[in-house]
Amino acid sequence: MKILVATLLLALLAGCATPPSGPQYDRSYTAKGQASRARFLVLHYTVGDRASSLTTLTQQEVSAHYLVTDDPVPHIYNLVDEKNAAWHAGNSSWKNFTQLNNSSIGIEIVNPGWKDTPGGRVYAPFAQTQIDALIPLVRDIVTRHHIAPENVLGHSDIAPLRKQDPGTMFPWRQLAAAGLVAWPDANRVAALTPIFQVQLPDVAWYQKKLATWGYGLVQSGNLDEQTRTVLSAFQMKYRPSNIDGLPDLETAVLLEALTNPRGALPQPFQAPAPRYEYQPAQPQPQYQPAQPQPQYQPAQPAPATPPLPTTPPAAAPGSPTAVPATPPVPVQQ
Repeated sequence: MKILVATLLLALLAGCATPPSGPQYDRSYTAKGQASRARFLVLHYTVGDRASSLTTLTQQEVSAHYLVTDDPVPHIYNLVDEKNAAWHAGNSSWKNFTQLNNSSIGIEIVNPGWKDTPGGRVYAPFAQTQIDALIPLVRDIVTRHHIAPENVLGHSDIAPLRKQDPGTMFPWRQLAAAGLVAWPDANRVAALTPIFQVQLPDVAWYQKKLATWGYGLVQSGNLDEQTRTVLSAFQMKYRPSNIDGLPDLETAVLLEALTNPRGALPQPFQAPAPRYEYQPAQPQPQYQPAQPQPQYQPAQPAPATPPLPTTPPAAAPGSPTAVPATPPVPVQQ
């Protein structure tokens, strides 16, 4: 009897329980046709120390999924859940994608960045302990999200006209040795070098190759400021010893090795040697407001021509107003 009463009481309590609010989901099935939203991994430096970097990335309108500190034993902060977009990329592009916040994972690395000196711009090095902590993090992210090595990028790759991080001192080659970053094959570079020594391509070729690899730039055919800046960004990653932005032999070979890693070797260029003349940006003409047009003036009627005076008729002989006739002037023979 007690058991029956207890059973009835439990049933009554269950009926009085508040039903769960909101829709209920059955997750017993999982769709095969799906993929991660993250297609790119973007690396940055913070231009600050540990404390200022944390303040910037947590209390301002900029963020990243991860922060790697510069402590003797680096600490890795997960600041934004990977399912959410972090605000780290800004106005950016790579290949056919733009505004990469929504399709990338961002990693910030504590580093002071660069400073200008009398000898030129100097970038700060990264501690090897930071790189040793970074590589497993990168490997974990690209493995889970199936991010291709050519899509492991620096901020200077996706926004070359306004960003330089992670700078010339970032050891991209170490990440490439770990299989995490696409890198030109040394044998391919050696085979291509004598071909490009015969004749360098023109500027339009460099622009096309940069765009093929993923950089966004206008195909102007001129060695203008934007082309030099993008060339410098490419050199910063693959040839950091010289980032002058000039279209030289080594840059041409590296571009060809990356964009054509296994195809047939190209034929030497037969065109005359190109002249790489820097084209500075032309100042835009200032806005000139339109000049007011004269208002329509209706045609004025021409003044009437006064009648020519006429010779009054001669008065009759004997008339008080008669004028004596002028004697004729003799004609000279």
